[in-house]
Amino acid sequence: MKKLLTFIMLTSTLIVCANNKNPLLDNLKTPYGIPPFNQIKTMHYLPAFKEGMRIHAEEINAIANNPASPTFANTIEALDHSGLLLRQVNSIFFSLTENETNDELNKIAEEISPVLAEHTDNIYLNAKLFQRVKMLYNQRTSLNLSGEQKRLLEENYRDFIRSGASLNAADQEKLRALNKELSVLTLKFGDNVLNETNDYKLVIDRKEDLAGLPEVVIEAAAQTAKENNLEGKWVFTLQKPSLIPFLQFSERRDLREKLFKAYINRGDNDNANDNKAIINKLVNDRLQHANLLGYPTHAAYVLDDNMAKTPETVMTFLDGIWGKGLSKAKDEAADMQQMIVAEGDTFKLQAWDWWYYAEKVRKARYNLDEAALKPYFKLENVRQGAFDVAGKLYGLKFVKLEGMPVYNPDVEVFKVLDEDSSYLGIYMTDYFPRPGKRGGAWMGNFRDQYIQAGKDVRPIIYNVGNFTKPAGDEPSLLNQDEVETLFHEFGHALHGLLSRCHYVTLSGTSVDRDFVELPSQIMENWSMHPEVLKLYARHYKTGEVIPDSLIAKIRQSDTFNQGFMTTELVAAALLDMDWHTLTKAADRDVRTFEKSNMDAIGLINEIVPRYRSTFFNHIFSGDYSSGYYAYLWAEMLDADAFDAFQQHGIFDKTTATSFRKNILERGNTEDPMVLYKQFRGAAPDPAAFIRRRGL
Repeated sequence: MKKLLTFIMLTSTLIVCANNKNPLLDNLKTPYGIPPFNQIKTMHYLPAFKEGMRIHAEEINAIANNPASPTFANTIEALDHSGLLLRQVNSIFFSLTENETNDELNKIAEEISPVLAEHTDNIYLNAKLFQRVKMLYNQRTSLNLSGEQKRLLEENYRDFIRSGASLNAADQEKLRALNKELSVLTLKFGDNVLNETNDYKLVIDRKEDLAGLPEVVIEAAAQTAKENNLEGKWVFTLQKPSLIPFLQFSERRDLREKLFKAYINRGDNDNANDNKAIINKLVNDRLQHANLLGYPTHAAYVLDDNMAKTPETVMTFLDGIWGKGLSKAKDEAADMQQMIVAEGDTFKLQAWDWWYYAEKVRKARYNLDEAALKPYFKLENVRQGAFDVAGKLYGLKFVKLEGMPVYNPDVEVFKVLDEDSSYLGIYMTDYFPRPGKRGGAWMGNFRDQYIQAGKDVRPIIYNVGNFTKPAGDEPSLLNQDEVETLFHEFGHALHGLLSRCHYVTLSGTSVDRDFVELPSQIMENWSMHPEVLKLYARHYKTGEVIPDSLIAKIRQSDTFNQGFMTTELVAAALLDMDWHTLTKAADRDVRTFEKSNMDAIGLINEIVPRYRSTFFNHIFSGDYSSGYYAYLWAEMLDADAFDAFQQHGIFDKTTATSFRKNILERGNTEDPMVLYKQFRGAAPDPAAFIRRRGL
């Protein structure tokens, strides 16, 4: 039942319901089970949630009050099969609150989130149900279960315990109140960040203020201005495809500072969207929640259910990287300062200068700049490159489907076939920023894979990004970071699409937080590999394959700026741990707390944590609290895992088949380190990670 707490990741087949007027409650026989977005209206959600919870509650009561003795089938398996309609409604609704939200959906989310939290508590705090699960858990060695069944039973029991099933009645009531409040606070935090992102616009009305910007960036800004009824001007936003090119190329240092500060101060402007009070409440509530369950800190509670297991392990891991990354970052800052002086300026390098001078140093050192690469990275070609890699590794085929119901015209739909042409699932892509979509990139699903009554229910997976939009006659041209992000999210998609599990609560990406990034991060290794670049990197105008000289420059600059990249990421991971290893509740000054902790680790002024507290959606609105370190942990795994491919050939079928069978297909059916060792033959070697980052 691990996924029960994260309804947005749960899906099911469409359920037949008597109310044919609500498409969320009706099996409309849509193609491949894709949600009928063209028929769903805002008014349908609340009735669908209520009906889904009603049916689920009946199913739970039937399991809990079953007069027959508990068996794996009538208790554990029945729990896994329960709540299918509610999972469907959740997956659709909460995907839209992230991808295509509006004020009406936000109001529904605020209303329904505490109700869903209460519904979940009613399940985990059902004493009769817990006794049935506990009885089976105590008998687990004599039940003759398969490995996957044993894992499901153990995970169910663990989830009940971690949800307060063994607490006394008074503490359970406290837990219920906290869960309701936390569900609302996390929503509000994310809404505030989205509002701050959407509200800010840097409007430029003089052409000379565009000095240094590539023409494609200028055209995109003009298009954004037109969309905002500011035709004849240029508008830059806090969305990464607009922000980063401006910071990289604009010669107007004062405007770079203005845009950068607007970005890093989101949620920290003492206005209606301010997140500082919410952070304090979240941190204190999470601490109280952890204490009720017997843990000294929120981090201890979270990490007990991850590969790392303890905050001490995470801190040791991060400390081992921090010194190396910071030392390299200081060298990089010195190189940039030297360039500033060489150009006749006397100012000291600041955080809003980093992107600009890093680009200059890269061009001077490697004769490589972003503008030279982007023409070879047309979005559609990059995506096809990811498809081709999946084809060479696993034999997959992606077939474009037209006329499918989608929630936004930007969404494209593909049918995924296995090597033998058998059907694997549906894959959707949604790549461009818009006001109703939160920033960043992620994978989600409208249906998980599972087997029921002998039928293999195949998944419906989507990838979301916020990449550079087409502008005028120019297609969407990605930068190197966006290319790697596309491959990264595609790796998550493969994890969901290739799942071969019996139980929905164990399938696909429902694995430990610090293991889930392995399938995604390993895919990044193929994105810039010379052999792969030759497959997809073609000039969008001439069709010319990317020249060897440019590939050589990419390879030579592999470890360029890795001090900065490592330092800003580790700083954010440490900030996450700082907030969630607190042992006493207090009303803290968020700015002072953050600064004092960053000063304590020696973070240089020229670098800001990748996410400052007030817009750190991963940990205060998403599922990564005490878990942002997972990206680095998984990179340790993926660097070692990709070494296996490099040793035998990056498209070696034997290695690919082993990775698919032992990692991608297995979900959470086994301890992740056991799965990793089955693939690699040994525990991961951290040295591969250090080598890759050039540290």
